[in-house]
Amino acid sequence: MLPLKLIVGKGNLVSAEGVGLVGMATGWGSILRDEQLEEMARQAVDRALAEGVLLRTSQEPSSSDVVSYAPFTLFPSLVPSALLEQAYAVQMDFNMLVDAVSQNAAFLEQTLSSTIKRDNFTARLFDIHKQVLKEGIAQTVFLGLNRSDYMFQRNADGSTALKQIEINTISASFGGLASRTPAVHRHVLNVLSKTKEAAKILSNNPSKGLALGIAKAWELYGSANALVLLIAQEKERNIFDQRAIENELLARNIHVIRRRFEDVSEKGSLDQDRRLFMDGQEVAVVYFRDGYMPSQYSPQNWEARLLLERSCAVKCPDIATQLAGTKKVQQELSRMGILEMLLPGQPESVARLRATFAGLYSLDMGEEGDLAIAEALAAPSQFVLKPQREGGGRERHL
Repeated sequence: MLPLKLIVGKGNLVSAEGVGLVGMATGWGSILRDEQLEEMARQAVDRALAEGVLLRTSQEPSSSDVVSYAPFTLFPSLVPSALLEQAYAVQMDFNMLVDAVSQNAAFLEQTLSSTIKRDNFTARLFDIHKQVLKEGIAQTVFLGLNRSDYMFQRNADGSTALKQIEINTISASFGGLASRTPAVHRHVLNVLSKTKEAAKILSNNPSKGLALGIAKAWELYGSANALVLLIAQEKERNIFDQRAIENELLARNIHVIRRRFEDVSEKGSLDQDRRLFMDGQEVAVVYFRDGYMPSQYSPQNWEARLLLERSCAVKCPDIATQLAGTKKVQQELSRMGILEMLLPGQPESVARLRATFAGLYSLDMGEEGDLAIAEALAAPSQFVLKPQREGGGRERHL
């Protein structure tokens, strides 16, 4: 039986809080005095609370008894329509690229070889990947929920270009809260009597799209009584973002249970067919909202992750897809010829992808890393340093 691949892309236009706003002036603050801005902010916060743009507080991250609003922009940001359409058009290309990388074990091993030597977190993930490959991959349905993050580059001639900063392949968050943000921005503009502009704010419901991806994976797994297992942190401030997806699934009669890695270690099990059971209930889909940082793993949690990866449940993501989202892989993808190797016979996809690439350069020890550092020191304003556990990487917006 051939494996089935489900990939749902969620583009996030960073400056727009997930909202595309076409054809508006950008100087919103200039139309209000300071005291008016303060009043408008108070009204916006109240509307955000009413709409469910919520976080648990840092003082009580495990309780919803007291909540606050999630940070949001008071006014919507302008997104050029051409760049918005470009982001939509290229998302499927990115999804297919991530899938191609995740299936290419040799490419992953070669690309991450230097990172594995220096970074224990990536090394542990890769060890699990190798163990699963050696035993044989049990799952036959694969699900990716990917989020692309972009910035707009302003060129010398005043035009703008879409440049991808990173792609997130595990625990891609804020789909739920972004679904509720457009109503807040419409309210702000309506209060200012900017009704025509408010009507131009695009509807945005990524939580529904993400849930549809999980629902399809659950359906393809083929067990009507199986559950979705959401791997969550005990102290989770962003729970309302996650609940939005859970609620969408429940509306389709798909039940979700929330468990920690520790719970999986203590109460999770595999049967002889490597079906996953949690508290005696079969699991169809494992949706990770934890497990993306070294601090989230104890020895017990690593054992739990291995158990999950060995199972035939649909992992979102499987460990190869998590590795495909590392910065080191993103850097390698920017090298000439790599896209063509991974996506043979697809020149249009390659062109769309490459048009969004910012320059990425290695900081590894050696001639290549030394040259990159020298260039950055010579023109520091042109570089952005993004240190990450996944092997680092440095971006230059050319």
